[in-house]
Amino acid sequence: MCIAKIVLIFLLACVAGCSVSVSDYSDKKPEFTLEDFFQGQLAAHGIVKNRSGKVIRYFNATIDASWDAQGVGTLDENFVFDDGEKQQRIWKLQPGAARQHTGTAGDVIGAANINAAGNAVFLSYVLRIPYNEDTLDITVDDRMYRVSDDIVLNESKLLKFGIEVGSIVLVIRRAN
Repeated sequence: MCIAKIVLIFLLACVAGCSVSVSDYSDKKPEFTLEDFFQGQLAAHGIVKNRSGKVIRYFNATIDASWDAQGVGTLDENFVFDDGEKQQRIWKLQPGAARQHTGTAGDVIGAANINAAGNAVFLSYVLRIPYNEDTLDITVDDRMYRVSDDIVLNESKLLKFGIEVGSIVLVIRRAN
């Protein structure tokens, strides 16, 4: 076996062994359930970074969250960016197996897979965003961590063809 093949196998094993799973947080507190945290009025504040890590935008958002009798959640998110642009995204969250949901929204292609364990919730979905005079489909690796009763930290990697092209960092807090 040539040395290049050995190095490639080693690198692939390292990458596979480095992946973080939501189950890694199963013993962390406070417990993060969507139905508990996303209830009523919330506020979010965040930044958008380009692929080199430079902050290119920031935003503030309000979230009106509710759940119906069948366990379906609605998150009505209203964003205001630093340049004055406004965006709205309305998520519909359908319950699935234990601590799992699927989520849909107007600018999400297909459905988001949502998995929770301990104080963490991980989402994976494809988001269609405006780009120049067209649109671009970006894969979002979204990870939320509940750090107190009223605060969730959220980090998202934005990927195109498996390559990170940007990121979002935000804090979500319950309105008092």
